[in-house]
Amino acid sequence: MIITIFGASGKTGHLLVEQALELGHQVRAFIRRENSLSIQHPKLKLVLGNLDNEASVRSAISGVDACISSLGGGSLRKQSTEITNGIQLITRVMEEENVMRFVYLSSIGVGESRYYMEQPIRFLIADLLLRVPLADHGKNEKNLMNSKLDWTIVRPGGLTNGPKHAQLQAGYNKILLKGNPTISRASVASFMLQQLTSVSYSQKAVWLYE
Repeated sequence: MIITIFGASGKTGHLLVEQALELGHQVRAFIRRENSLSIQHPKLKLVLGNLDNEASVRSAISGVDACISSLGGGSLRKQSTEITNGIQLITRVMEEENVMRFVYLSSIGVGESRYYMEQPIRFLIADLLLRVPLADHGKNEKNLMNSKLDWTIVRPGGLTNGPKHAQLQAGYNKILLKGNPTISRASVASFMLQQLTSVSYSQKAVWLYE
């Protein structure tokens, strides 16, 4: 497949690029600066641009089979309007270019999944520490759910830098999560790439942890 990865220079995005290339995909990595991604590969194409530049976004999307987003804001206090506006632009351009498959990285605690967290974890994480970034993800999720795209929203637990695990806990049913579940970024990247060729979680928001 030919896939575009938005947020390719981030910690999870970097792993998405690596694993996608290992799987034989052709990858377009959307990044701001050329030196922000150290990977070199004959099947990797860097697309430089900002999320508010429609021409750059369209050049990243046109002709691909699917898109993945691992975009996330860098602040716990300030809303990332660049990213929420960028997801709106990505969604619109994907529809116009007839690129329908979109796998989006969100988080447990967004939307109804905040009630999957037991107290006091819910209060500490969803209502205090991550309130702003979770609200941004919530806006992006609603945008996707109201689109014509074939989307899958992935809501992992707390991200770690551990190794990739084959056995993961995943689902979209209501659940009560014990404690503060975590998962490695490598495992999240692997799961997201699996969704490119799977219909199991099409039009679903999936909780995910190890």
